[in-house]
Amino acid sequence: MKKLHLPIVFLCISVCFSCGHKPGMETQVEKELDRLFTDLFPADEPGAAVLVARGDSILYNKGFGLARLDTLSPMTGNTMLNIASVSKQFSAVALCLLEEQGKLSLAQTVKDYFPSYKAGFYDRITLHHLLTHTSGLPDSRDRTNRDFMLYCQEEESCRYLIDLDSLAFEPGTHYEYQNPTYQLMLMIVEQASGERFDDFMRNHLFDQAGMPDAVYFEPQRYIPRMAHAYLQHPDTGAWEEHDYGEANFFGTKADGGLYTSAEEFFRWHRALWEDRILSPGKREAVHTGYTDTDIPDTRYGYGWFIEQRPDRPQKIYHTGDNGAFLLFEGYYPDPDLFYLVFANRCDWEREETVEKMDRIFEKAGWLK
Repeated sequence: MKKLHLPIVFLCISVCFSCGHKPGMETQVEKELDRLFTDLFPADEPGAAVLVARGDSILYNKGFGLARLDTLSPMTGNTMLNIASVSKQFSAVALCLLEEQGKLSLAQTVKDYFPSYKAGFYDRITLHHLLTHTSGLPDSRDRTNRDFMLYCQEEESCRYLIDLDSLAFEPGTHYEYQNPTYQLMLMIVEQASGERFDDFMRNHLFDQAGMPDAVYFEPQRYIPRMAHAYLQHPDTGAWEEHDYGEANFFGTKADGGLYTSAEEFFRWHRALWEDRILSPGKREAVHTGYTDTDIPDTRYGYGWFIEQRPDRPQKIYHTGDNGAFLLFEGYYPDPDLFYLVFANRCDWEREETVEKMDRIFEKAGWLK
């Protein structure tokens, strides 16, 4: 790992959105969020971008801490971070869009796209099963080869599936969150569309959503305003990079390889919910909870968790963990409240922090 030492303290809480005079409740929410995230992400350490919006109006858009320790670049709403498993929704939407275009069916099987896969059970695993983590395919990737874990991409990562001879459970009967099943979607998109995965995502999703900088990670690819992710050494306290070249299975795209910013991601959110990417019916389908998960009151759709607690409105969300990137994005359709925390360090309590944000929103009357 590359150790980085900070010679100076660099103050970097940046306000990226200004809406002039705010009503009193919005001002109070801003103050409470400021206190929460200033404590979590000190100015001279790795940090986070935080964005809150109601409808198409951004109410809070601030960066805390540093995006890069080598250049002391501040975190902002325009910083490009790896969004880890939040990337899965883009792959899911790509498959649903291809179905709308008549180029595939979610009822097709893995065997239809991977005829070299030997086991008979691949005739029973559908694309729907892949999308909902109900395929029964285990994650049996080789973890004895360090270079493989650090540098492999989709085809290498999924090669074990060719000779796989047993399932964890019968397809469609249980839920088990798996990354390789989403990695298969890269090859499926390419076969169904006839385009390279990156090109399809650019032409049909990113450009439509107004995401000019969104890009999938490749080792030699330039990413503007790119954040690094960091772990703190438990003995020395020094911050060390922990992303590509240090983190396991960082190099795959379809399950967790997208780099984008908080501001770009909000544009994606609006484009999706304004039905500029999918038809209203298909957009509703991706946000339908098809199977119970191991999280209370939560089901899984196509690339999203669907939470229905008895004391709150429905929340549609996803988390992301890749290297030391740790992220959350969530949306309450009614009352049209969206929020995210994109962080380049993983030593903060995500679920506890999100719950504190929800309580702030409840106190403000925003979750009614």
